[in-house]
Amino acid sequence: MKVSGLVLAMCAGQLGSLLPHVVLPAVMVAHLVPLWGLSNAQAGLLAAAYPAGYMLAVPVLGALTDRIDARHLLFWGSLVSGGATIALAWLAQGPLTAMAFWALAGIGFAGAYMPGLRALTDRLDPGDASRSVTLYTSSYSVGVGLSFLVSQVVAEGWGWRWAFVITGLGPLIMALVAFRLVPKPPPPASGALLDFRPVLRNRPAMGYILSYGVHCFELYGLRTWLVAFWTYVAARHGTATSLFDPITVSVIVTVLAMPASIGGNELSLRFGRHRAISVIQILSACVALAIGLCAGASPALLFVLVLLYALTVPADSGSLTAGMSASAQPQFKGATMAMHSMVGFALSALAGWLVGVALDAAGGMHHPQGWLAAFSVLAAGILLGPLALWWSRSGR
Repeated sequence: MKVSGLVLAMCAGQLGSLLPHVVLPAVMVAHLVPLWGLSNAQAGLLAAAYPAGYMLAVPVLGALTDRIDARHLLFWGSLVSGGATIALAWLAQGPLTAMAFWALAGIGFAGAYMPGLRALTDRLDPGDASRSVTLYTSSYSVGVGLSFLVSQVVAEGWGWRWAFVITGLGPLIMALVAFRLVPKPPPPASGALLDFRPVLRNRPAMGYILSYGVHCFELYGLRTWLVAFWTYVAARHGTATSLFDPITVSVIVTVLAMPASIGGNELSLRFGRHRAISVIQILSACVALAIGLCAGASPALLFVLVLLYALTVPADSGSLTAGMSASAQPQFKGATMAMHSMVGFALSALAGWLVGVALDAAGGMHHPQGWLAAFSVLAAGILLGPLALWWSRSGR
């Protein structure tokens, strides 16, 4: 398989792998919250089970890619991800069982995403890495957009359980791609499996990892609560046009992330990664605060601000992952990717819950002050990103 064909296949596989990714947040407000009588904090905790499961599994699964061919983990992780999503559809009878299956789906995705990145980068020429990695990571957003679209359309037509069944079939595509990859064993590893001390000592890589963590905090916080926010906007103004439908808005916001991530990486290549990432993250915090302050304003203004936010939130993603990959020591590449993903999804899990807590504390999702609190939490989180990059340079 040629490099271009490899990248195309991995991106296509990732679209399938991500089809279940936001099915729970997408159907949560309209279906699960009223069905099980959940508070905003409880709903956020339920959504957080997926990144929490990912976070717990990725240290082992990511580090294993230093010892075995990542395509094996990619294959089995994809099967677990899809199987757990389908199992949730038929076996979940309340928030606790749903949380258990959703966490298992996250564990499966931990065997798919970063091992997939490792499987890709191990098969690339060094000169192809930056743009290929950015294409792979930015296709993540297209997959999430499809997840929002398919989940909500199926749930509206056939019910929330069928939304989990249909999206749970997507990871089979990545399993097929993994099965067809040419074997590529990693170089001999040194040190214990879960010894992350060499990664922690790699200050340049840790700067990207910590900054990626707060990027994930902002990104997952937005994706968890985006449908709820636009449902509030539509209900407040009685908007019935398709332009302002929550399904349409959620899909547009996530699909825009792909060109935003690619564009952000090109800016990094031209002006330097640290400078470009820091500017993007500061701008993103400003847009988040603007949305919160204007939460009671017209849908047209909020739509423009949300579209702008859709560009700033993911614009640093490809640059952060490419920077981490370039800064990793070759013999600890899998461990570095594992740390990168573990930090990112740990803060993702925290984001869904914290935004729910902020909403409850400030009046709930039906009041503008609740959304001001929610977006203030996201803004405060992303502002830590430039500090992490500054810290990574200060010790040189």
